Amino acid sequence: MTEEAAGGVDSPPRSGSETQAPHFLQDVIFHGKFKLLKSLTPEENTNCHYGLYFEDGHRRVDYVLTYPVKKPAGGRSSRQSTHLLTENAVTRSLRRSPQNQDKSHLRHQHLESMKDSSSPPIDMELGLQGETLSSHEDHKSFRREEFERKLRDMGLELEKDEDAKIPGVGFLKIHAPWNVLCREAELMKLKMPTKKVYEVKQSSSVMEKITCLFNKALEPLHPHVEEIQHRFIKRLSHTFSREKQHLFDLSDKDYFFDSKTRSSIVYEILKRTKCKAKYSMGITSLLGSGVYTAAYPLHDGDIREEGVESNDRKLLYEEWANYSVFYKYQPIGLVRKYFGEKIGLYFAWLGLYTQMLIPASLVGVIVFLYGCATVDDNIPSMEICHPRNNITMCPLCDKVCSYWKLSTACGTARASHLFDNPATVFFSIFMALWAAMFMEHWKRRQMRLNYEWDLTGFEDEEDHPRAEYEFRVMQKSLSKEPVSQHKMEKLTCRDRLPAYMTNIVMMLLMIGVTFAIVFGVILYRISTKAALHISSNPITRSHVQLTVKTTAAIINLVVILILDEVYGAVARWLTVLEVPKTDKSFEERLIFKTFILKFVNAFSPIIYIAFFRGRLVGRPGSYLYVFESYRMEECAHGGCLMELCIQLSITMLGKQLIQNNLFEIGIPKLKKLIRYIQSERGAFQEEERQKKLQRYETDHFLEPFAGLTPEYMEMIIQFGFVTLFVASFPLAPLFALLNNIIEIRLDAKKFVAELRRPVAARAKDIGIWYNILRGVAKVAVIINAFVISFTSDFIPRMVYQYMYSPDGSMHGFVNHTLSYFNVSHFQEGKEPMDPLHLGYHVEICRYKDYREPPLSATPYEISKEFWTVLAVRLAFVIVFQNVVMLMSDIVDWLIPDIPKDITLQIHKEKILLVDLFMKEEQGKIHILERTLSPSDKDACSRSHNNNTTAHPRSVLNTNSNV
Repeated sequence: MTEEAAGGVDSPPRSGSETQAPHFLQDVIFHGKFKLLKSLTPEENTNCHYGLYFEDGHRRVDYVLTYPVKKPAGGRSSRQSTHLLTENAVTRSLRRSPQNQDKSHLRHQHLESMKDSSSPPIDMELGLQGETLSSHEDHKSFRREEFERKLRDMGLELEKDEDAKIPGVGFLKIHAPWNVLCREAELMKLKMPTKKVYEVKQSSSVMEKITCLFNKALEPLHPHVEEIQHRFIKRLSHTFSREKQHLFDLSDKDYFFDSKTRSSIVYEILKRTKCKAKYSMGITSLLGSGVYTAAYPLHDGDIREEGVESNDRKLLYEEWANYSVFYKYQPIGLVRKYFGEKIGLYFAWLGLYTQMLIPASLVGVIVFLYGCATVDDNIPSMEICHPRNNITMCPLCDKVCSYWKLSTACGTARASHLFDNPATVFFSIFMALWAAMFMEHWKRRQMRLNYEWDLTGFEDEEDHPRAEYEFRVMQKSLSKEPVSQHKMEKLTCRDRLPAYMTNIVMMLLMIGVTFAIVFGVILYRISTKAALHISSNPITRSHVQLTVKTTAAIINLVVILILDEVYGAVARWLTVLEVPKTDKSFEERLIFKTFILKFVNAFSPIIYIAFFRGRLVGRPGSYLYVFESYRMEECAHGGCLMELCIQLSITMLGKQLIQNNLFEIGIPKLKKLIRYIQSERGAFQEEERQKKLQRYETDHFLEPFAGLTPEYMEMIIQFGFVTLFVASFPLAPLFALLNNIIEIRLDAKKFVAELRRPVAARAKDIGIWYNILRGVAKVAVIINAFVISFTSDFIPRMVYQYMYSPDGSMHGFVNHTLSYFNVSHFQEGKEPMDPLHLGYHVEICRYKDYREPPLSATPYEISKEFWTVLAVRLAFVIVFQNVVMLMSDIVDWLIPDIPKDITLQIHKEKILLVDLFMKEEQGKIHILERTLSPSDKDACSRSHNNNTTAHPRSVLNTNSNV
């Protein structure tokens, strides 16, 4: 080991501030120069960078914990502030001294001498003279002191600020020194860039040249960040090791570990540092019990002030979280650098999803325009709208509804053709292949990011058990016999059985509530339709169908928005009952429950309209009734596809505009305002308001980060709208594209300016969300097959044209789909109250169904045409599903998961890494040869020759995950 490496393990090189610290402490403590402490106040020392550094202006604040404090009206005296800072300085001085093995004993001696002095008694936790704490607060204070003592034992440096401008809130600033960062980076197996730099060579093939020209043409769309300029140059990375520090570029140790890495290292220490008081296990338990009120890393700096030092946060705000750059690519590398790989992968996935929506939107618009262009040539709608059409239709409801002319459905029939035409079948097949292409493209993009972010060898390590899990295990072990308490306990399926039963019952109950609400909306439509038909206003009677459809869709939207919030809370409560062992398990179970509930909530009304409405009606004279008074509703003559389109458009647009955008903007700002009011800053004097808050105080007012589950969930539901019922709504991809262009910048602004900085989390993929996407894509093929077969008139038209049409055209199709009914066969009391509404007496009316006429041997029975159409419909579902899925599998097989150039670069990195270690080994041998005698050189040379062949293989084995 070299001297540099040895120094990194035992005594890392100290900065100038660290070498001056002992002299400063001697002047303050032993010579009584307390005036020096005044130079460290935030108001007078510009080196503290407005709260980003400790009071000395050199040690960076890597993490902040907040806790409640109580102060007298006059605030804390300067002597008490001095005492707290002095105690902290003494602790740091003793830690750095050579006699650090006796630091705990010396520190306690110092504290005892302070307590035994003539000054009034001082509470060491809150720094208040003569104040007695309640037992609850005293217990929290004891737990904080114990936790902070253990953090110091772990090597972290702490500094308190209870004179903050936020009343009742104390701040504990945490700094991880160099030796702690090195130790934890080695334990966490972090990959760090070495001194070795190599060029990522581009292939000289024709496709690569075309790609290069294409990238140059798109150069204006790239953000102005440094990562774009250096994308062809990469540093060789290797798992950090204190013994091999000389391999890494340590010219500037303050920035070798960036702020994202430093905060994640500190958070890892906070999670595994345990307290014995009340079985407290880590920072999560302390936050839950109120010992600390918040824990967060700091943002890099301000984003709006002019003249401030440039930082990653400000650059992200200007080049990413800005609506004026909506047309540019996202700086994904900078997002990952600032927020971590997990959040970087989310925005990379969202960006790719939005890009893939562009071709889908173009094809959807073309399909819609095709429907608009051919509506005048559509023979069925021309027959319905023909002025000589005198087909009399049966009433749509009992008593209050009368007979009506089929020509009055002209508008509905023409509008239905916009979404129900032969092009929609092609579009359904296209969207199924599009979904497969999207999934394959994302896998390739994910592998490229894994290579660029040095995650190719990363494996998810077993996470720390959650505090709630360990507490339940501890309760279980304490409840057993003393002899069995020494065994390793864990929660079994038997322990979780009540929670599992509660989950099943509650999930079924919530799904039942959704179905009940859908049924309630059905009753609303039936009763409202009957009420509007007896209206005295002719305009109201002429727009009954449109009014009922639109208002019912709006009611469904409002219910969906309300139940989404309720189901999110219920899913979290059910997951907490299960007591999952790790955070990853907790997150996956929560995601699964939330997705099931929200998916059923969003798509139940749509599934009813698509597959059930109009099929459970019966026939004139023998209708199906609900509660013996509500007749089940029918579809309009143009089919239920038009109403399905209305429901889809209102639900999709409403969720995107209200839930995804308005809530995301309004709720964080409202919560921030509430925290601002609760902090009583409004009672400050004007000059106090104008004082600049420290960075940790400003971040305290921001909304805590709640995870990526809500962000992914809204996009997965949108993906369902885009793929599941796209046969009935080809404009869905266009609306999703327009929403996502705004959504990306909205989420970016929220992460940069509205939320506290999340703790960076490593991840090599999007986890369970990918499996959900694949499941939705597979279900979409089946649903679209059924929509085309059973909801649209595509199959009946094809059957008529090729089996029943006299001339092979669509002339006579409308008459072929209508059955006859003798009005004298109405049930008593169900006939129309105004039979002469059309001005003449009606004997025969028509209704849409395949049934025998009243004069046949089997009147009103299902005809053979019905069975023929049904057989073709089922055959189409089977053929469509298998053909499309086969084509999707072919696409999956043709496109490799790992790009070829990435495979070559990974192999090249392995070779470079072997060369790097071989040169290191040769350098060590040369150093030994200079110091050894000639006889020792011969022995060393023979030993080296014997091991030369084995060494490269060992290096490859130890670094096979590069």
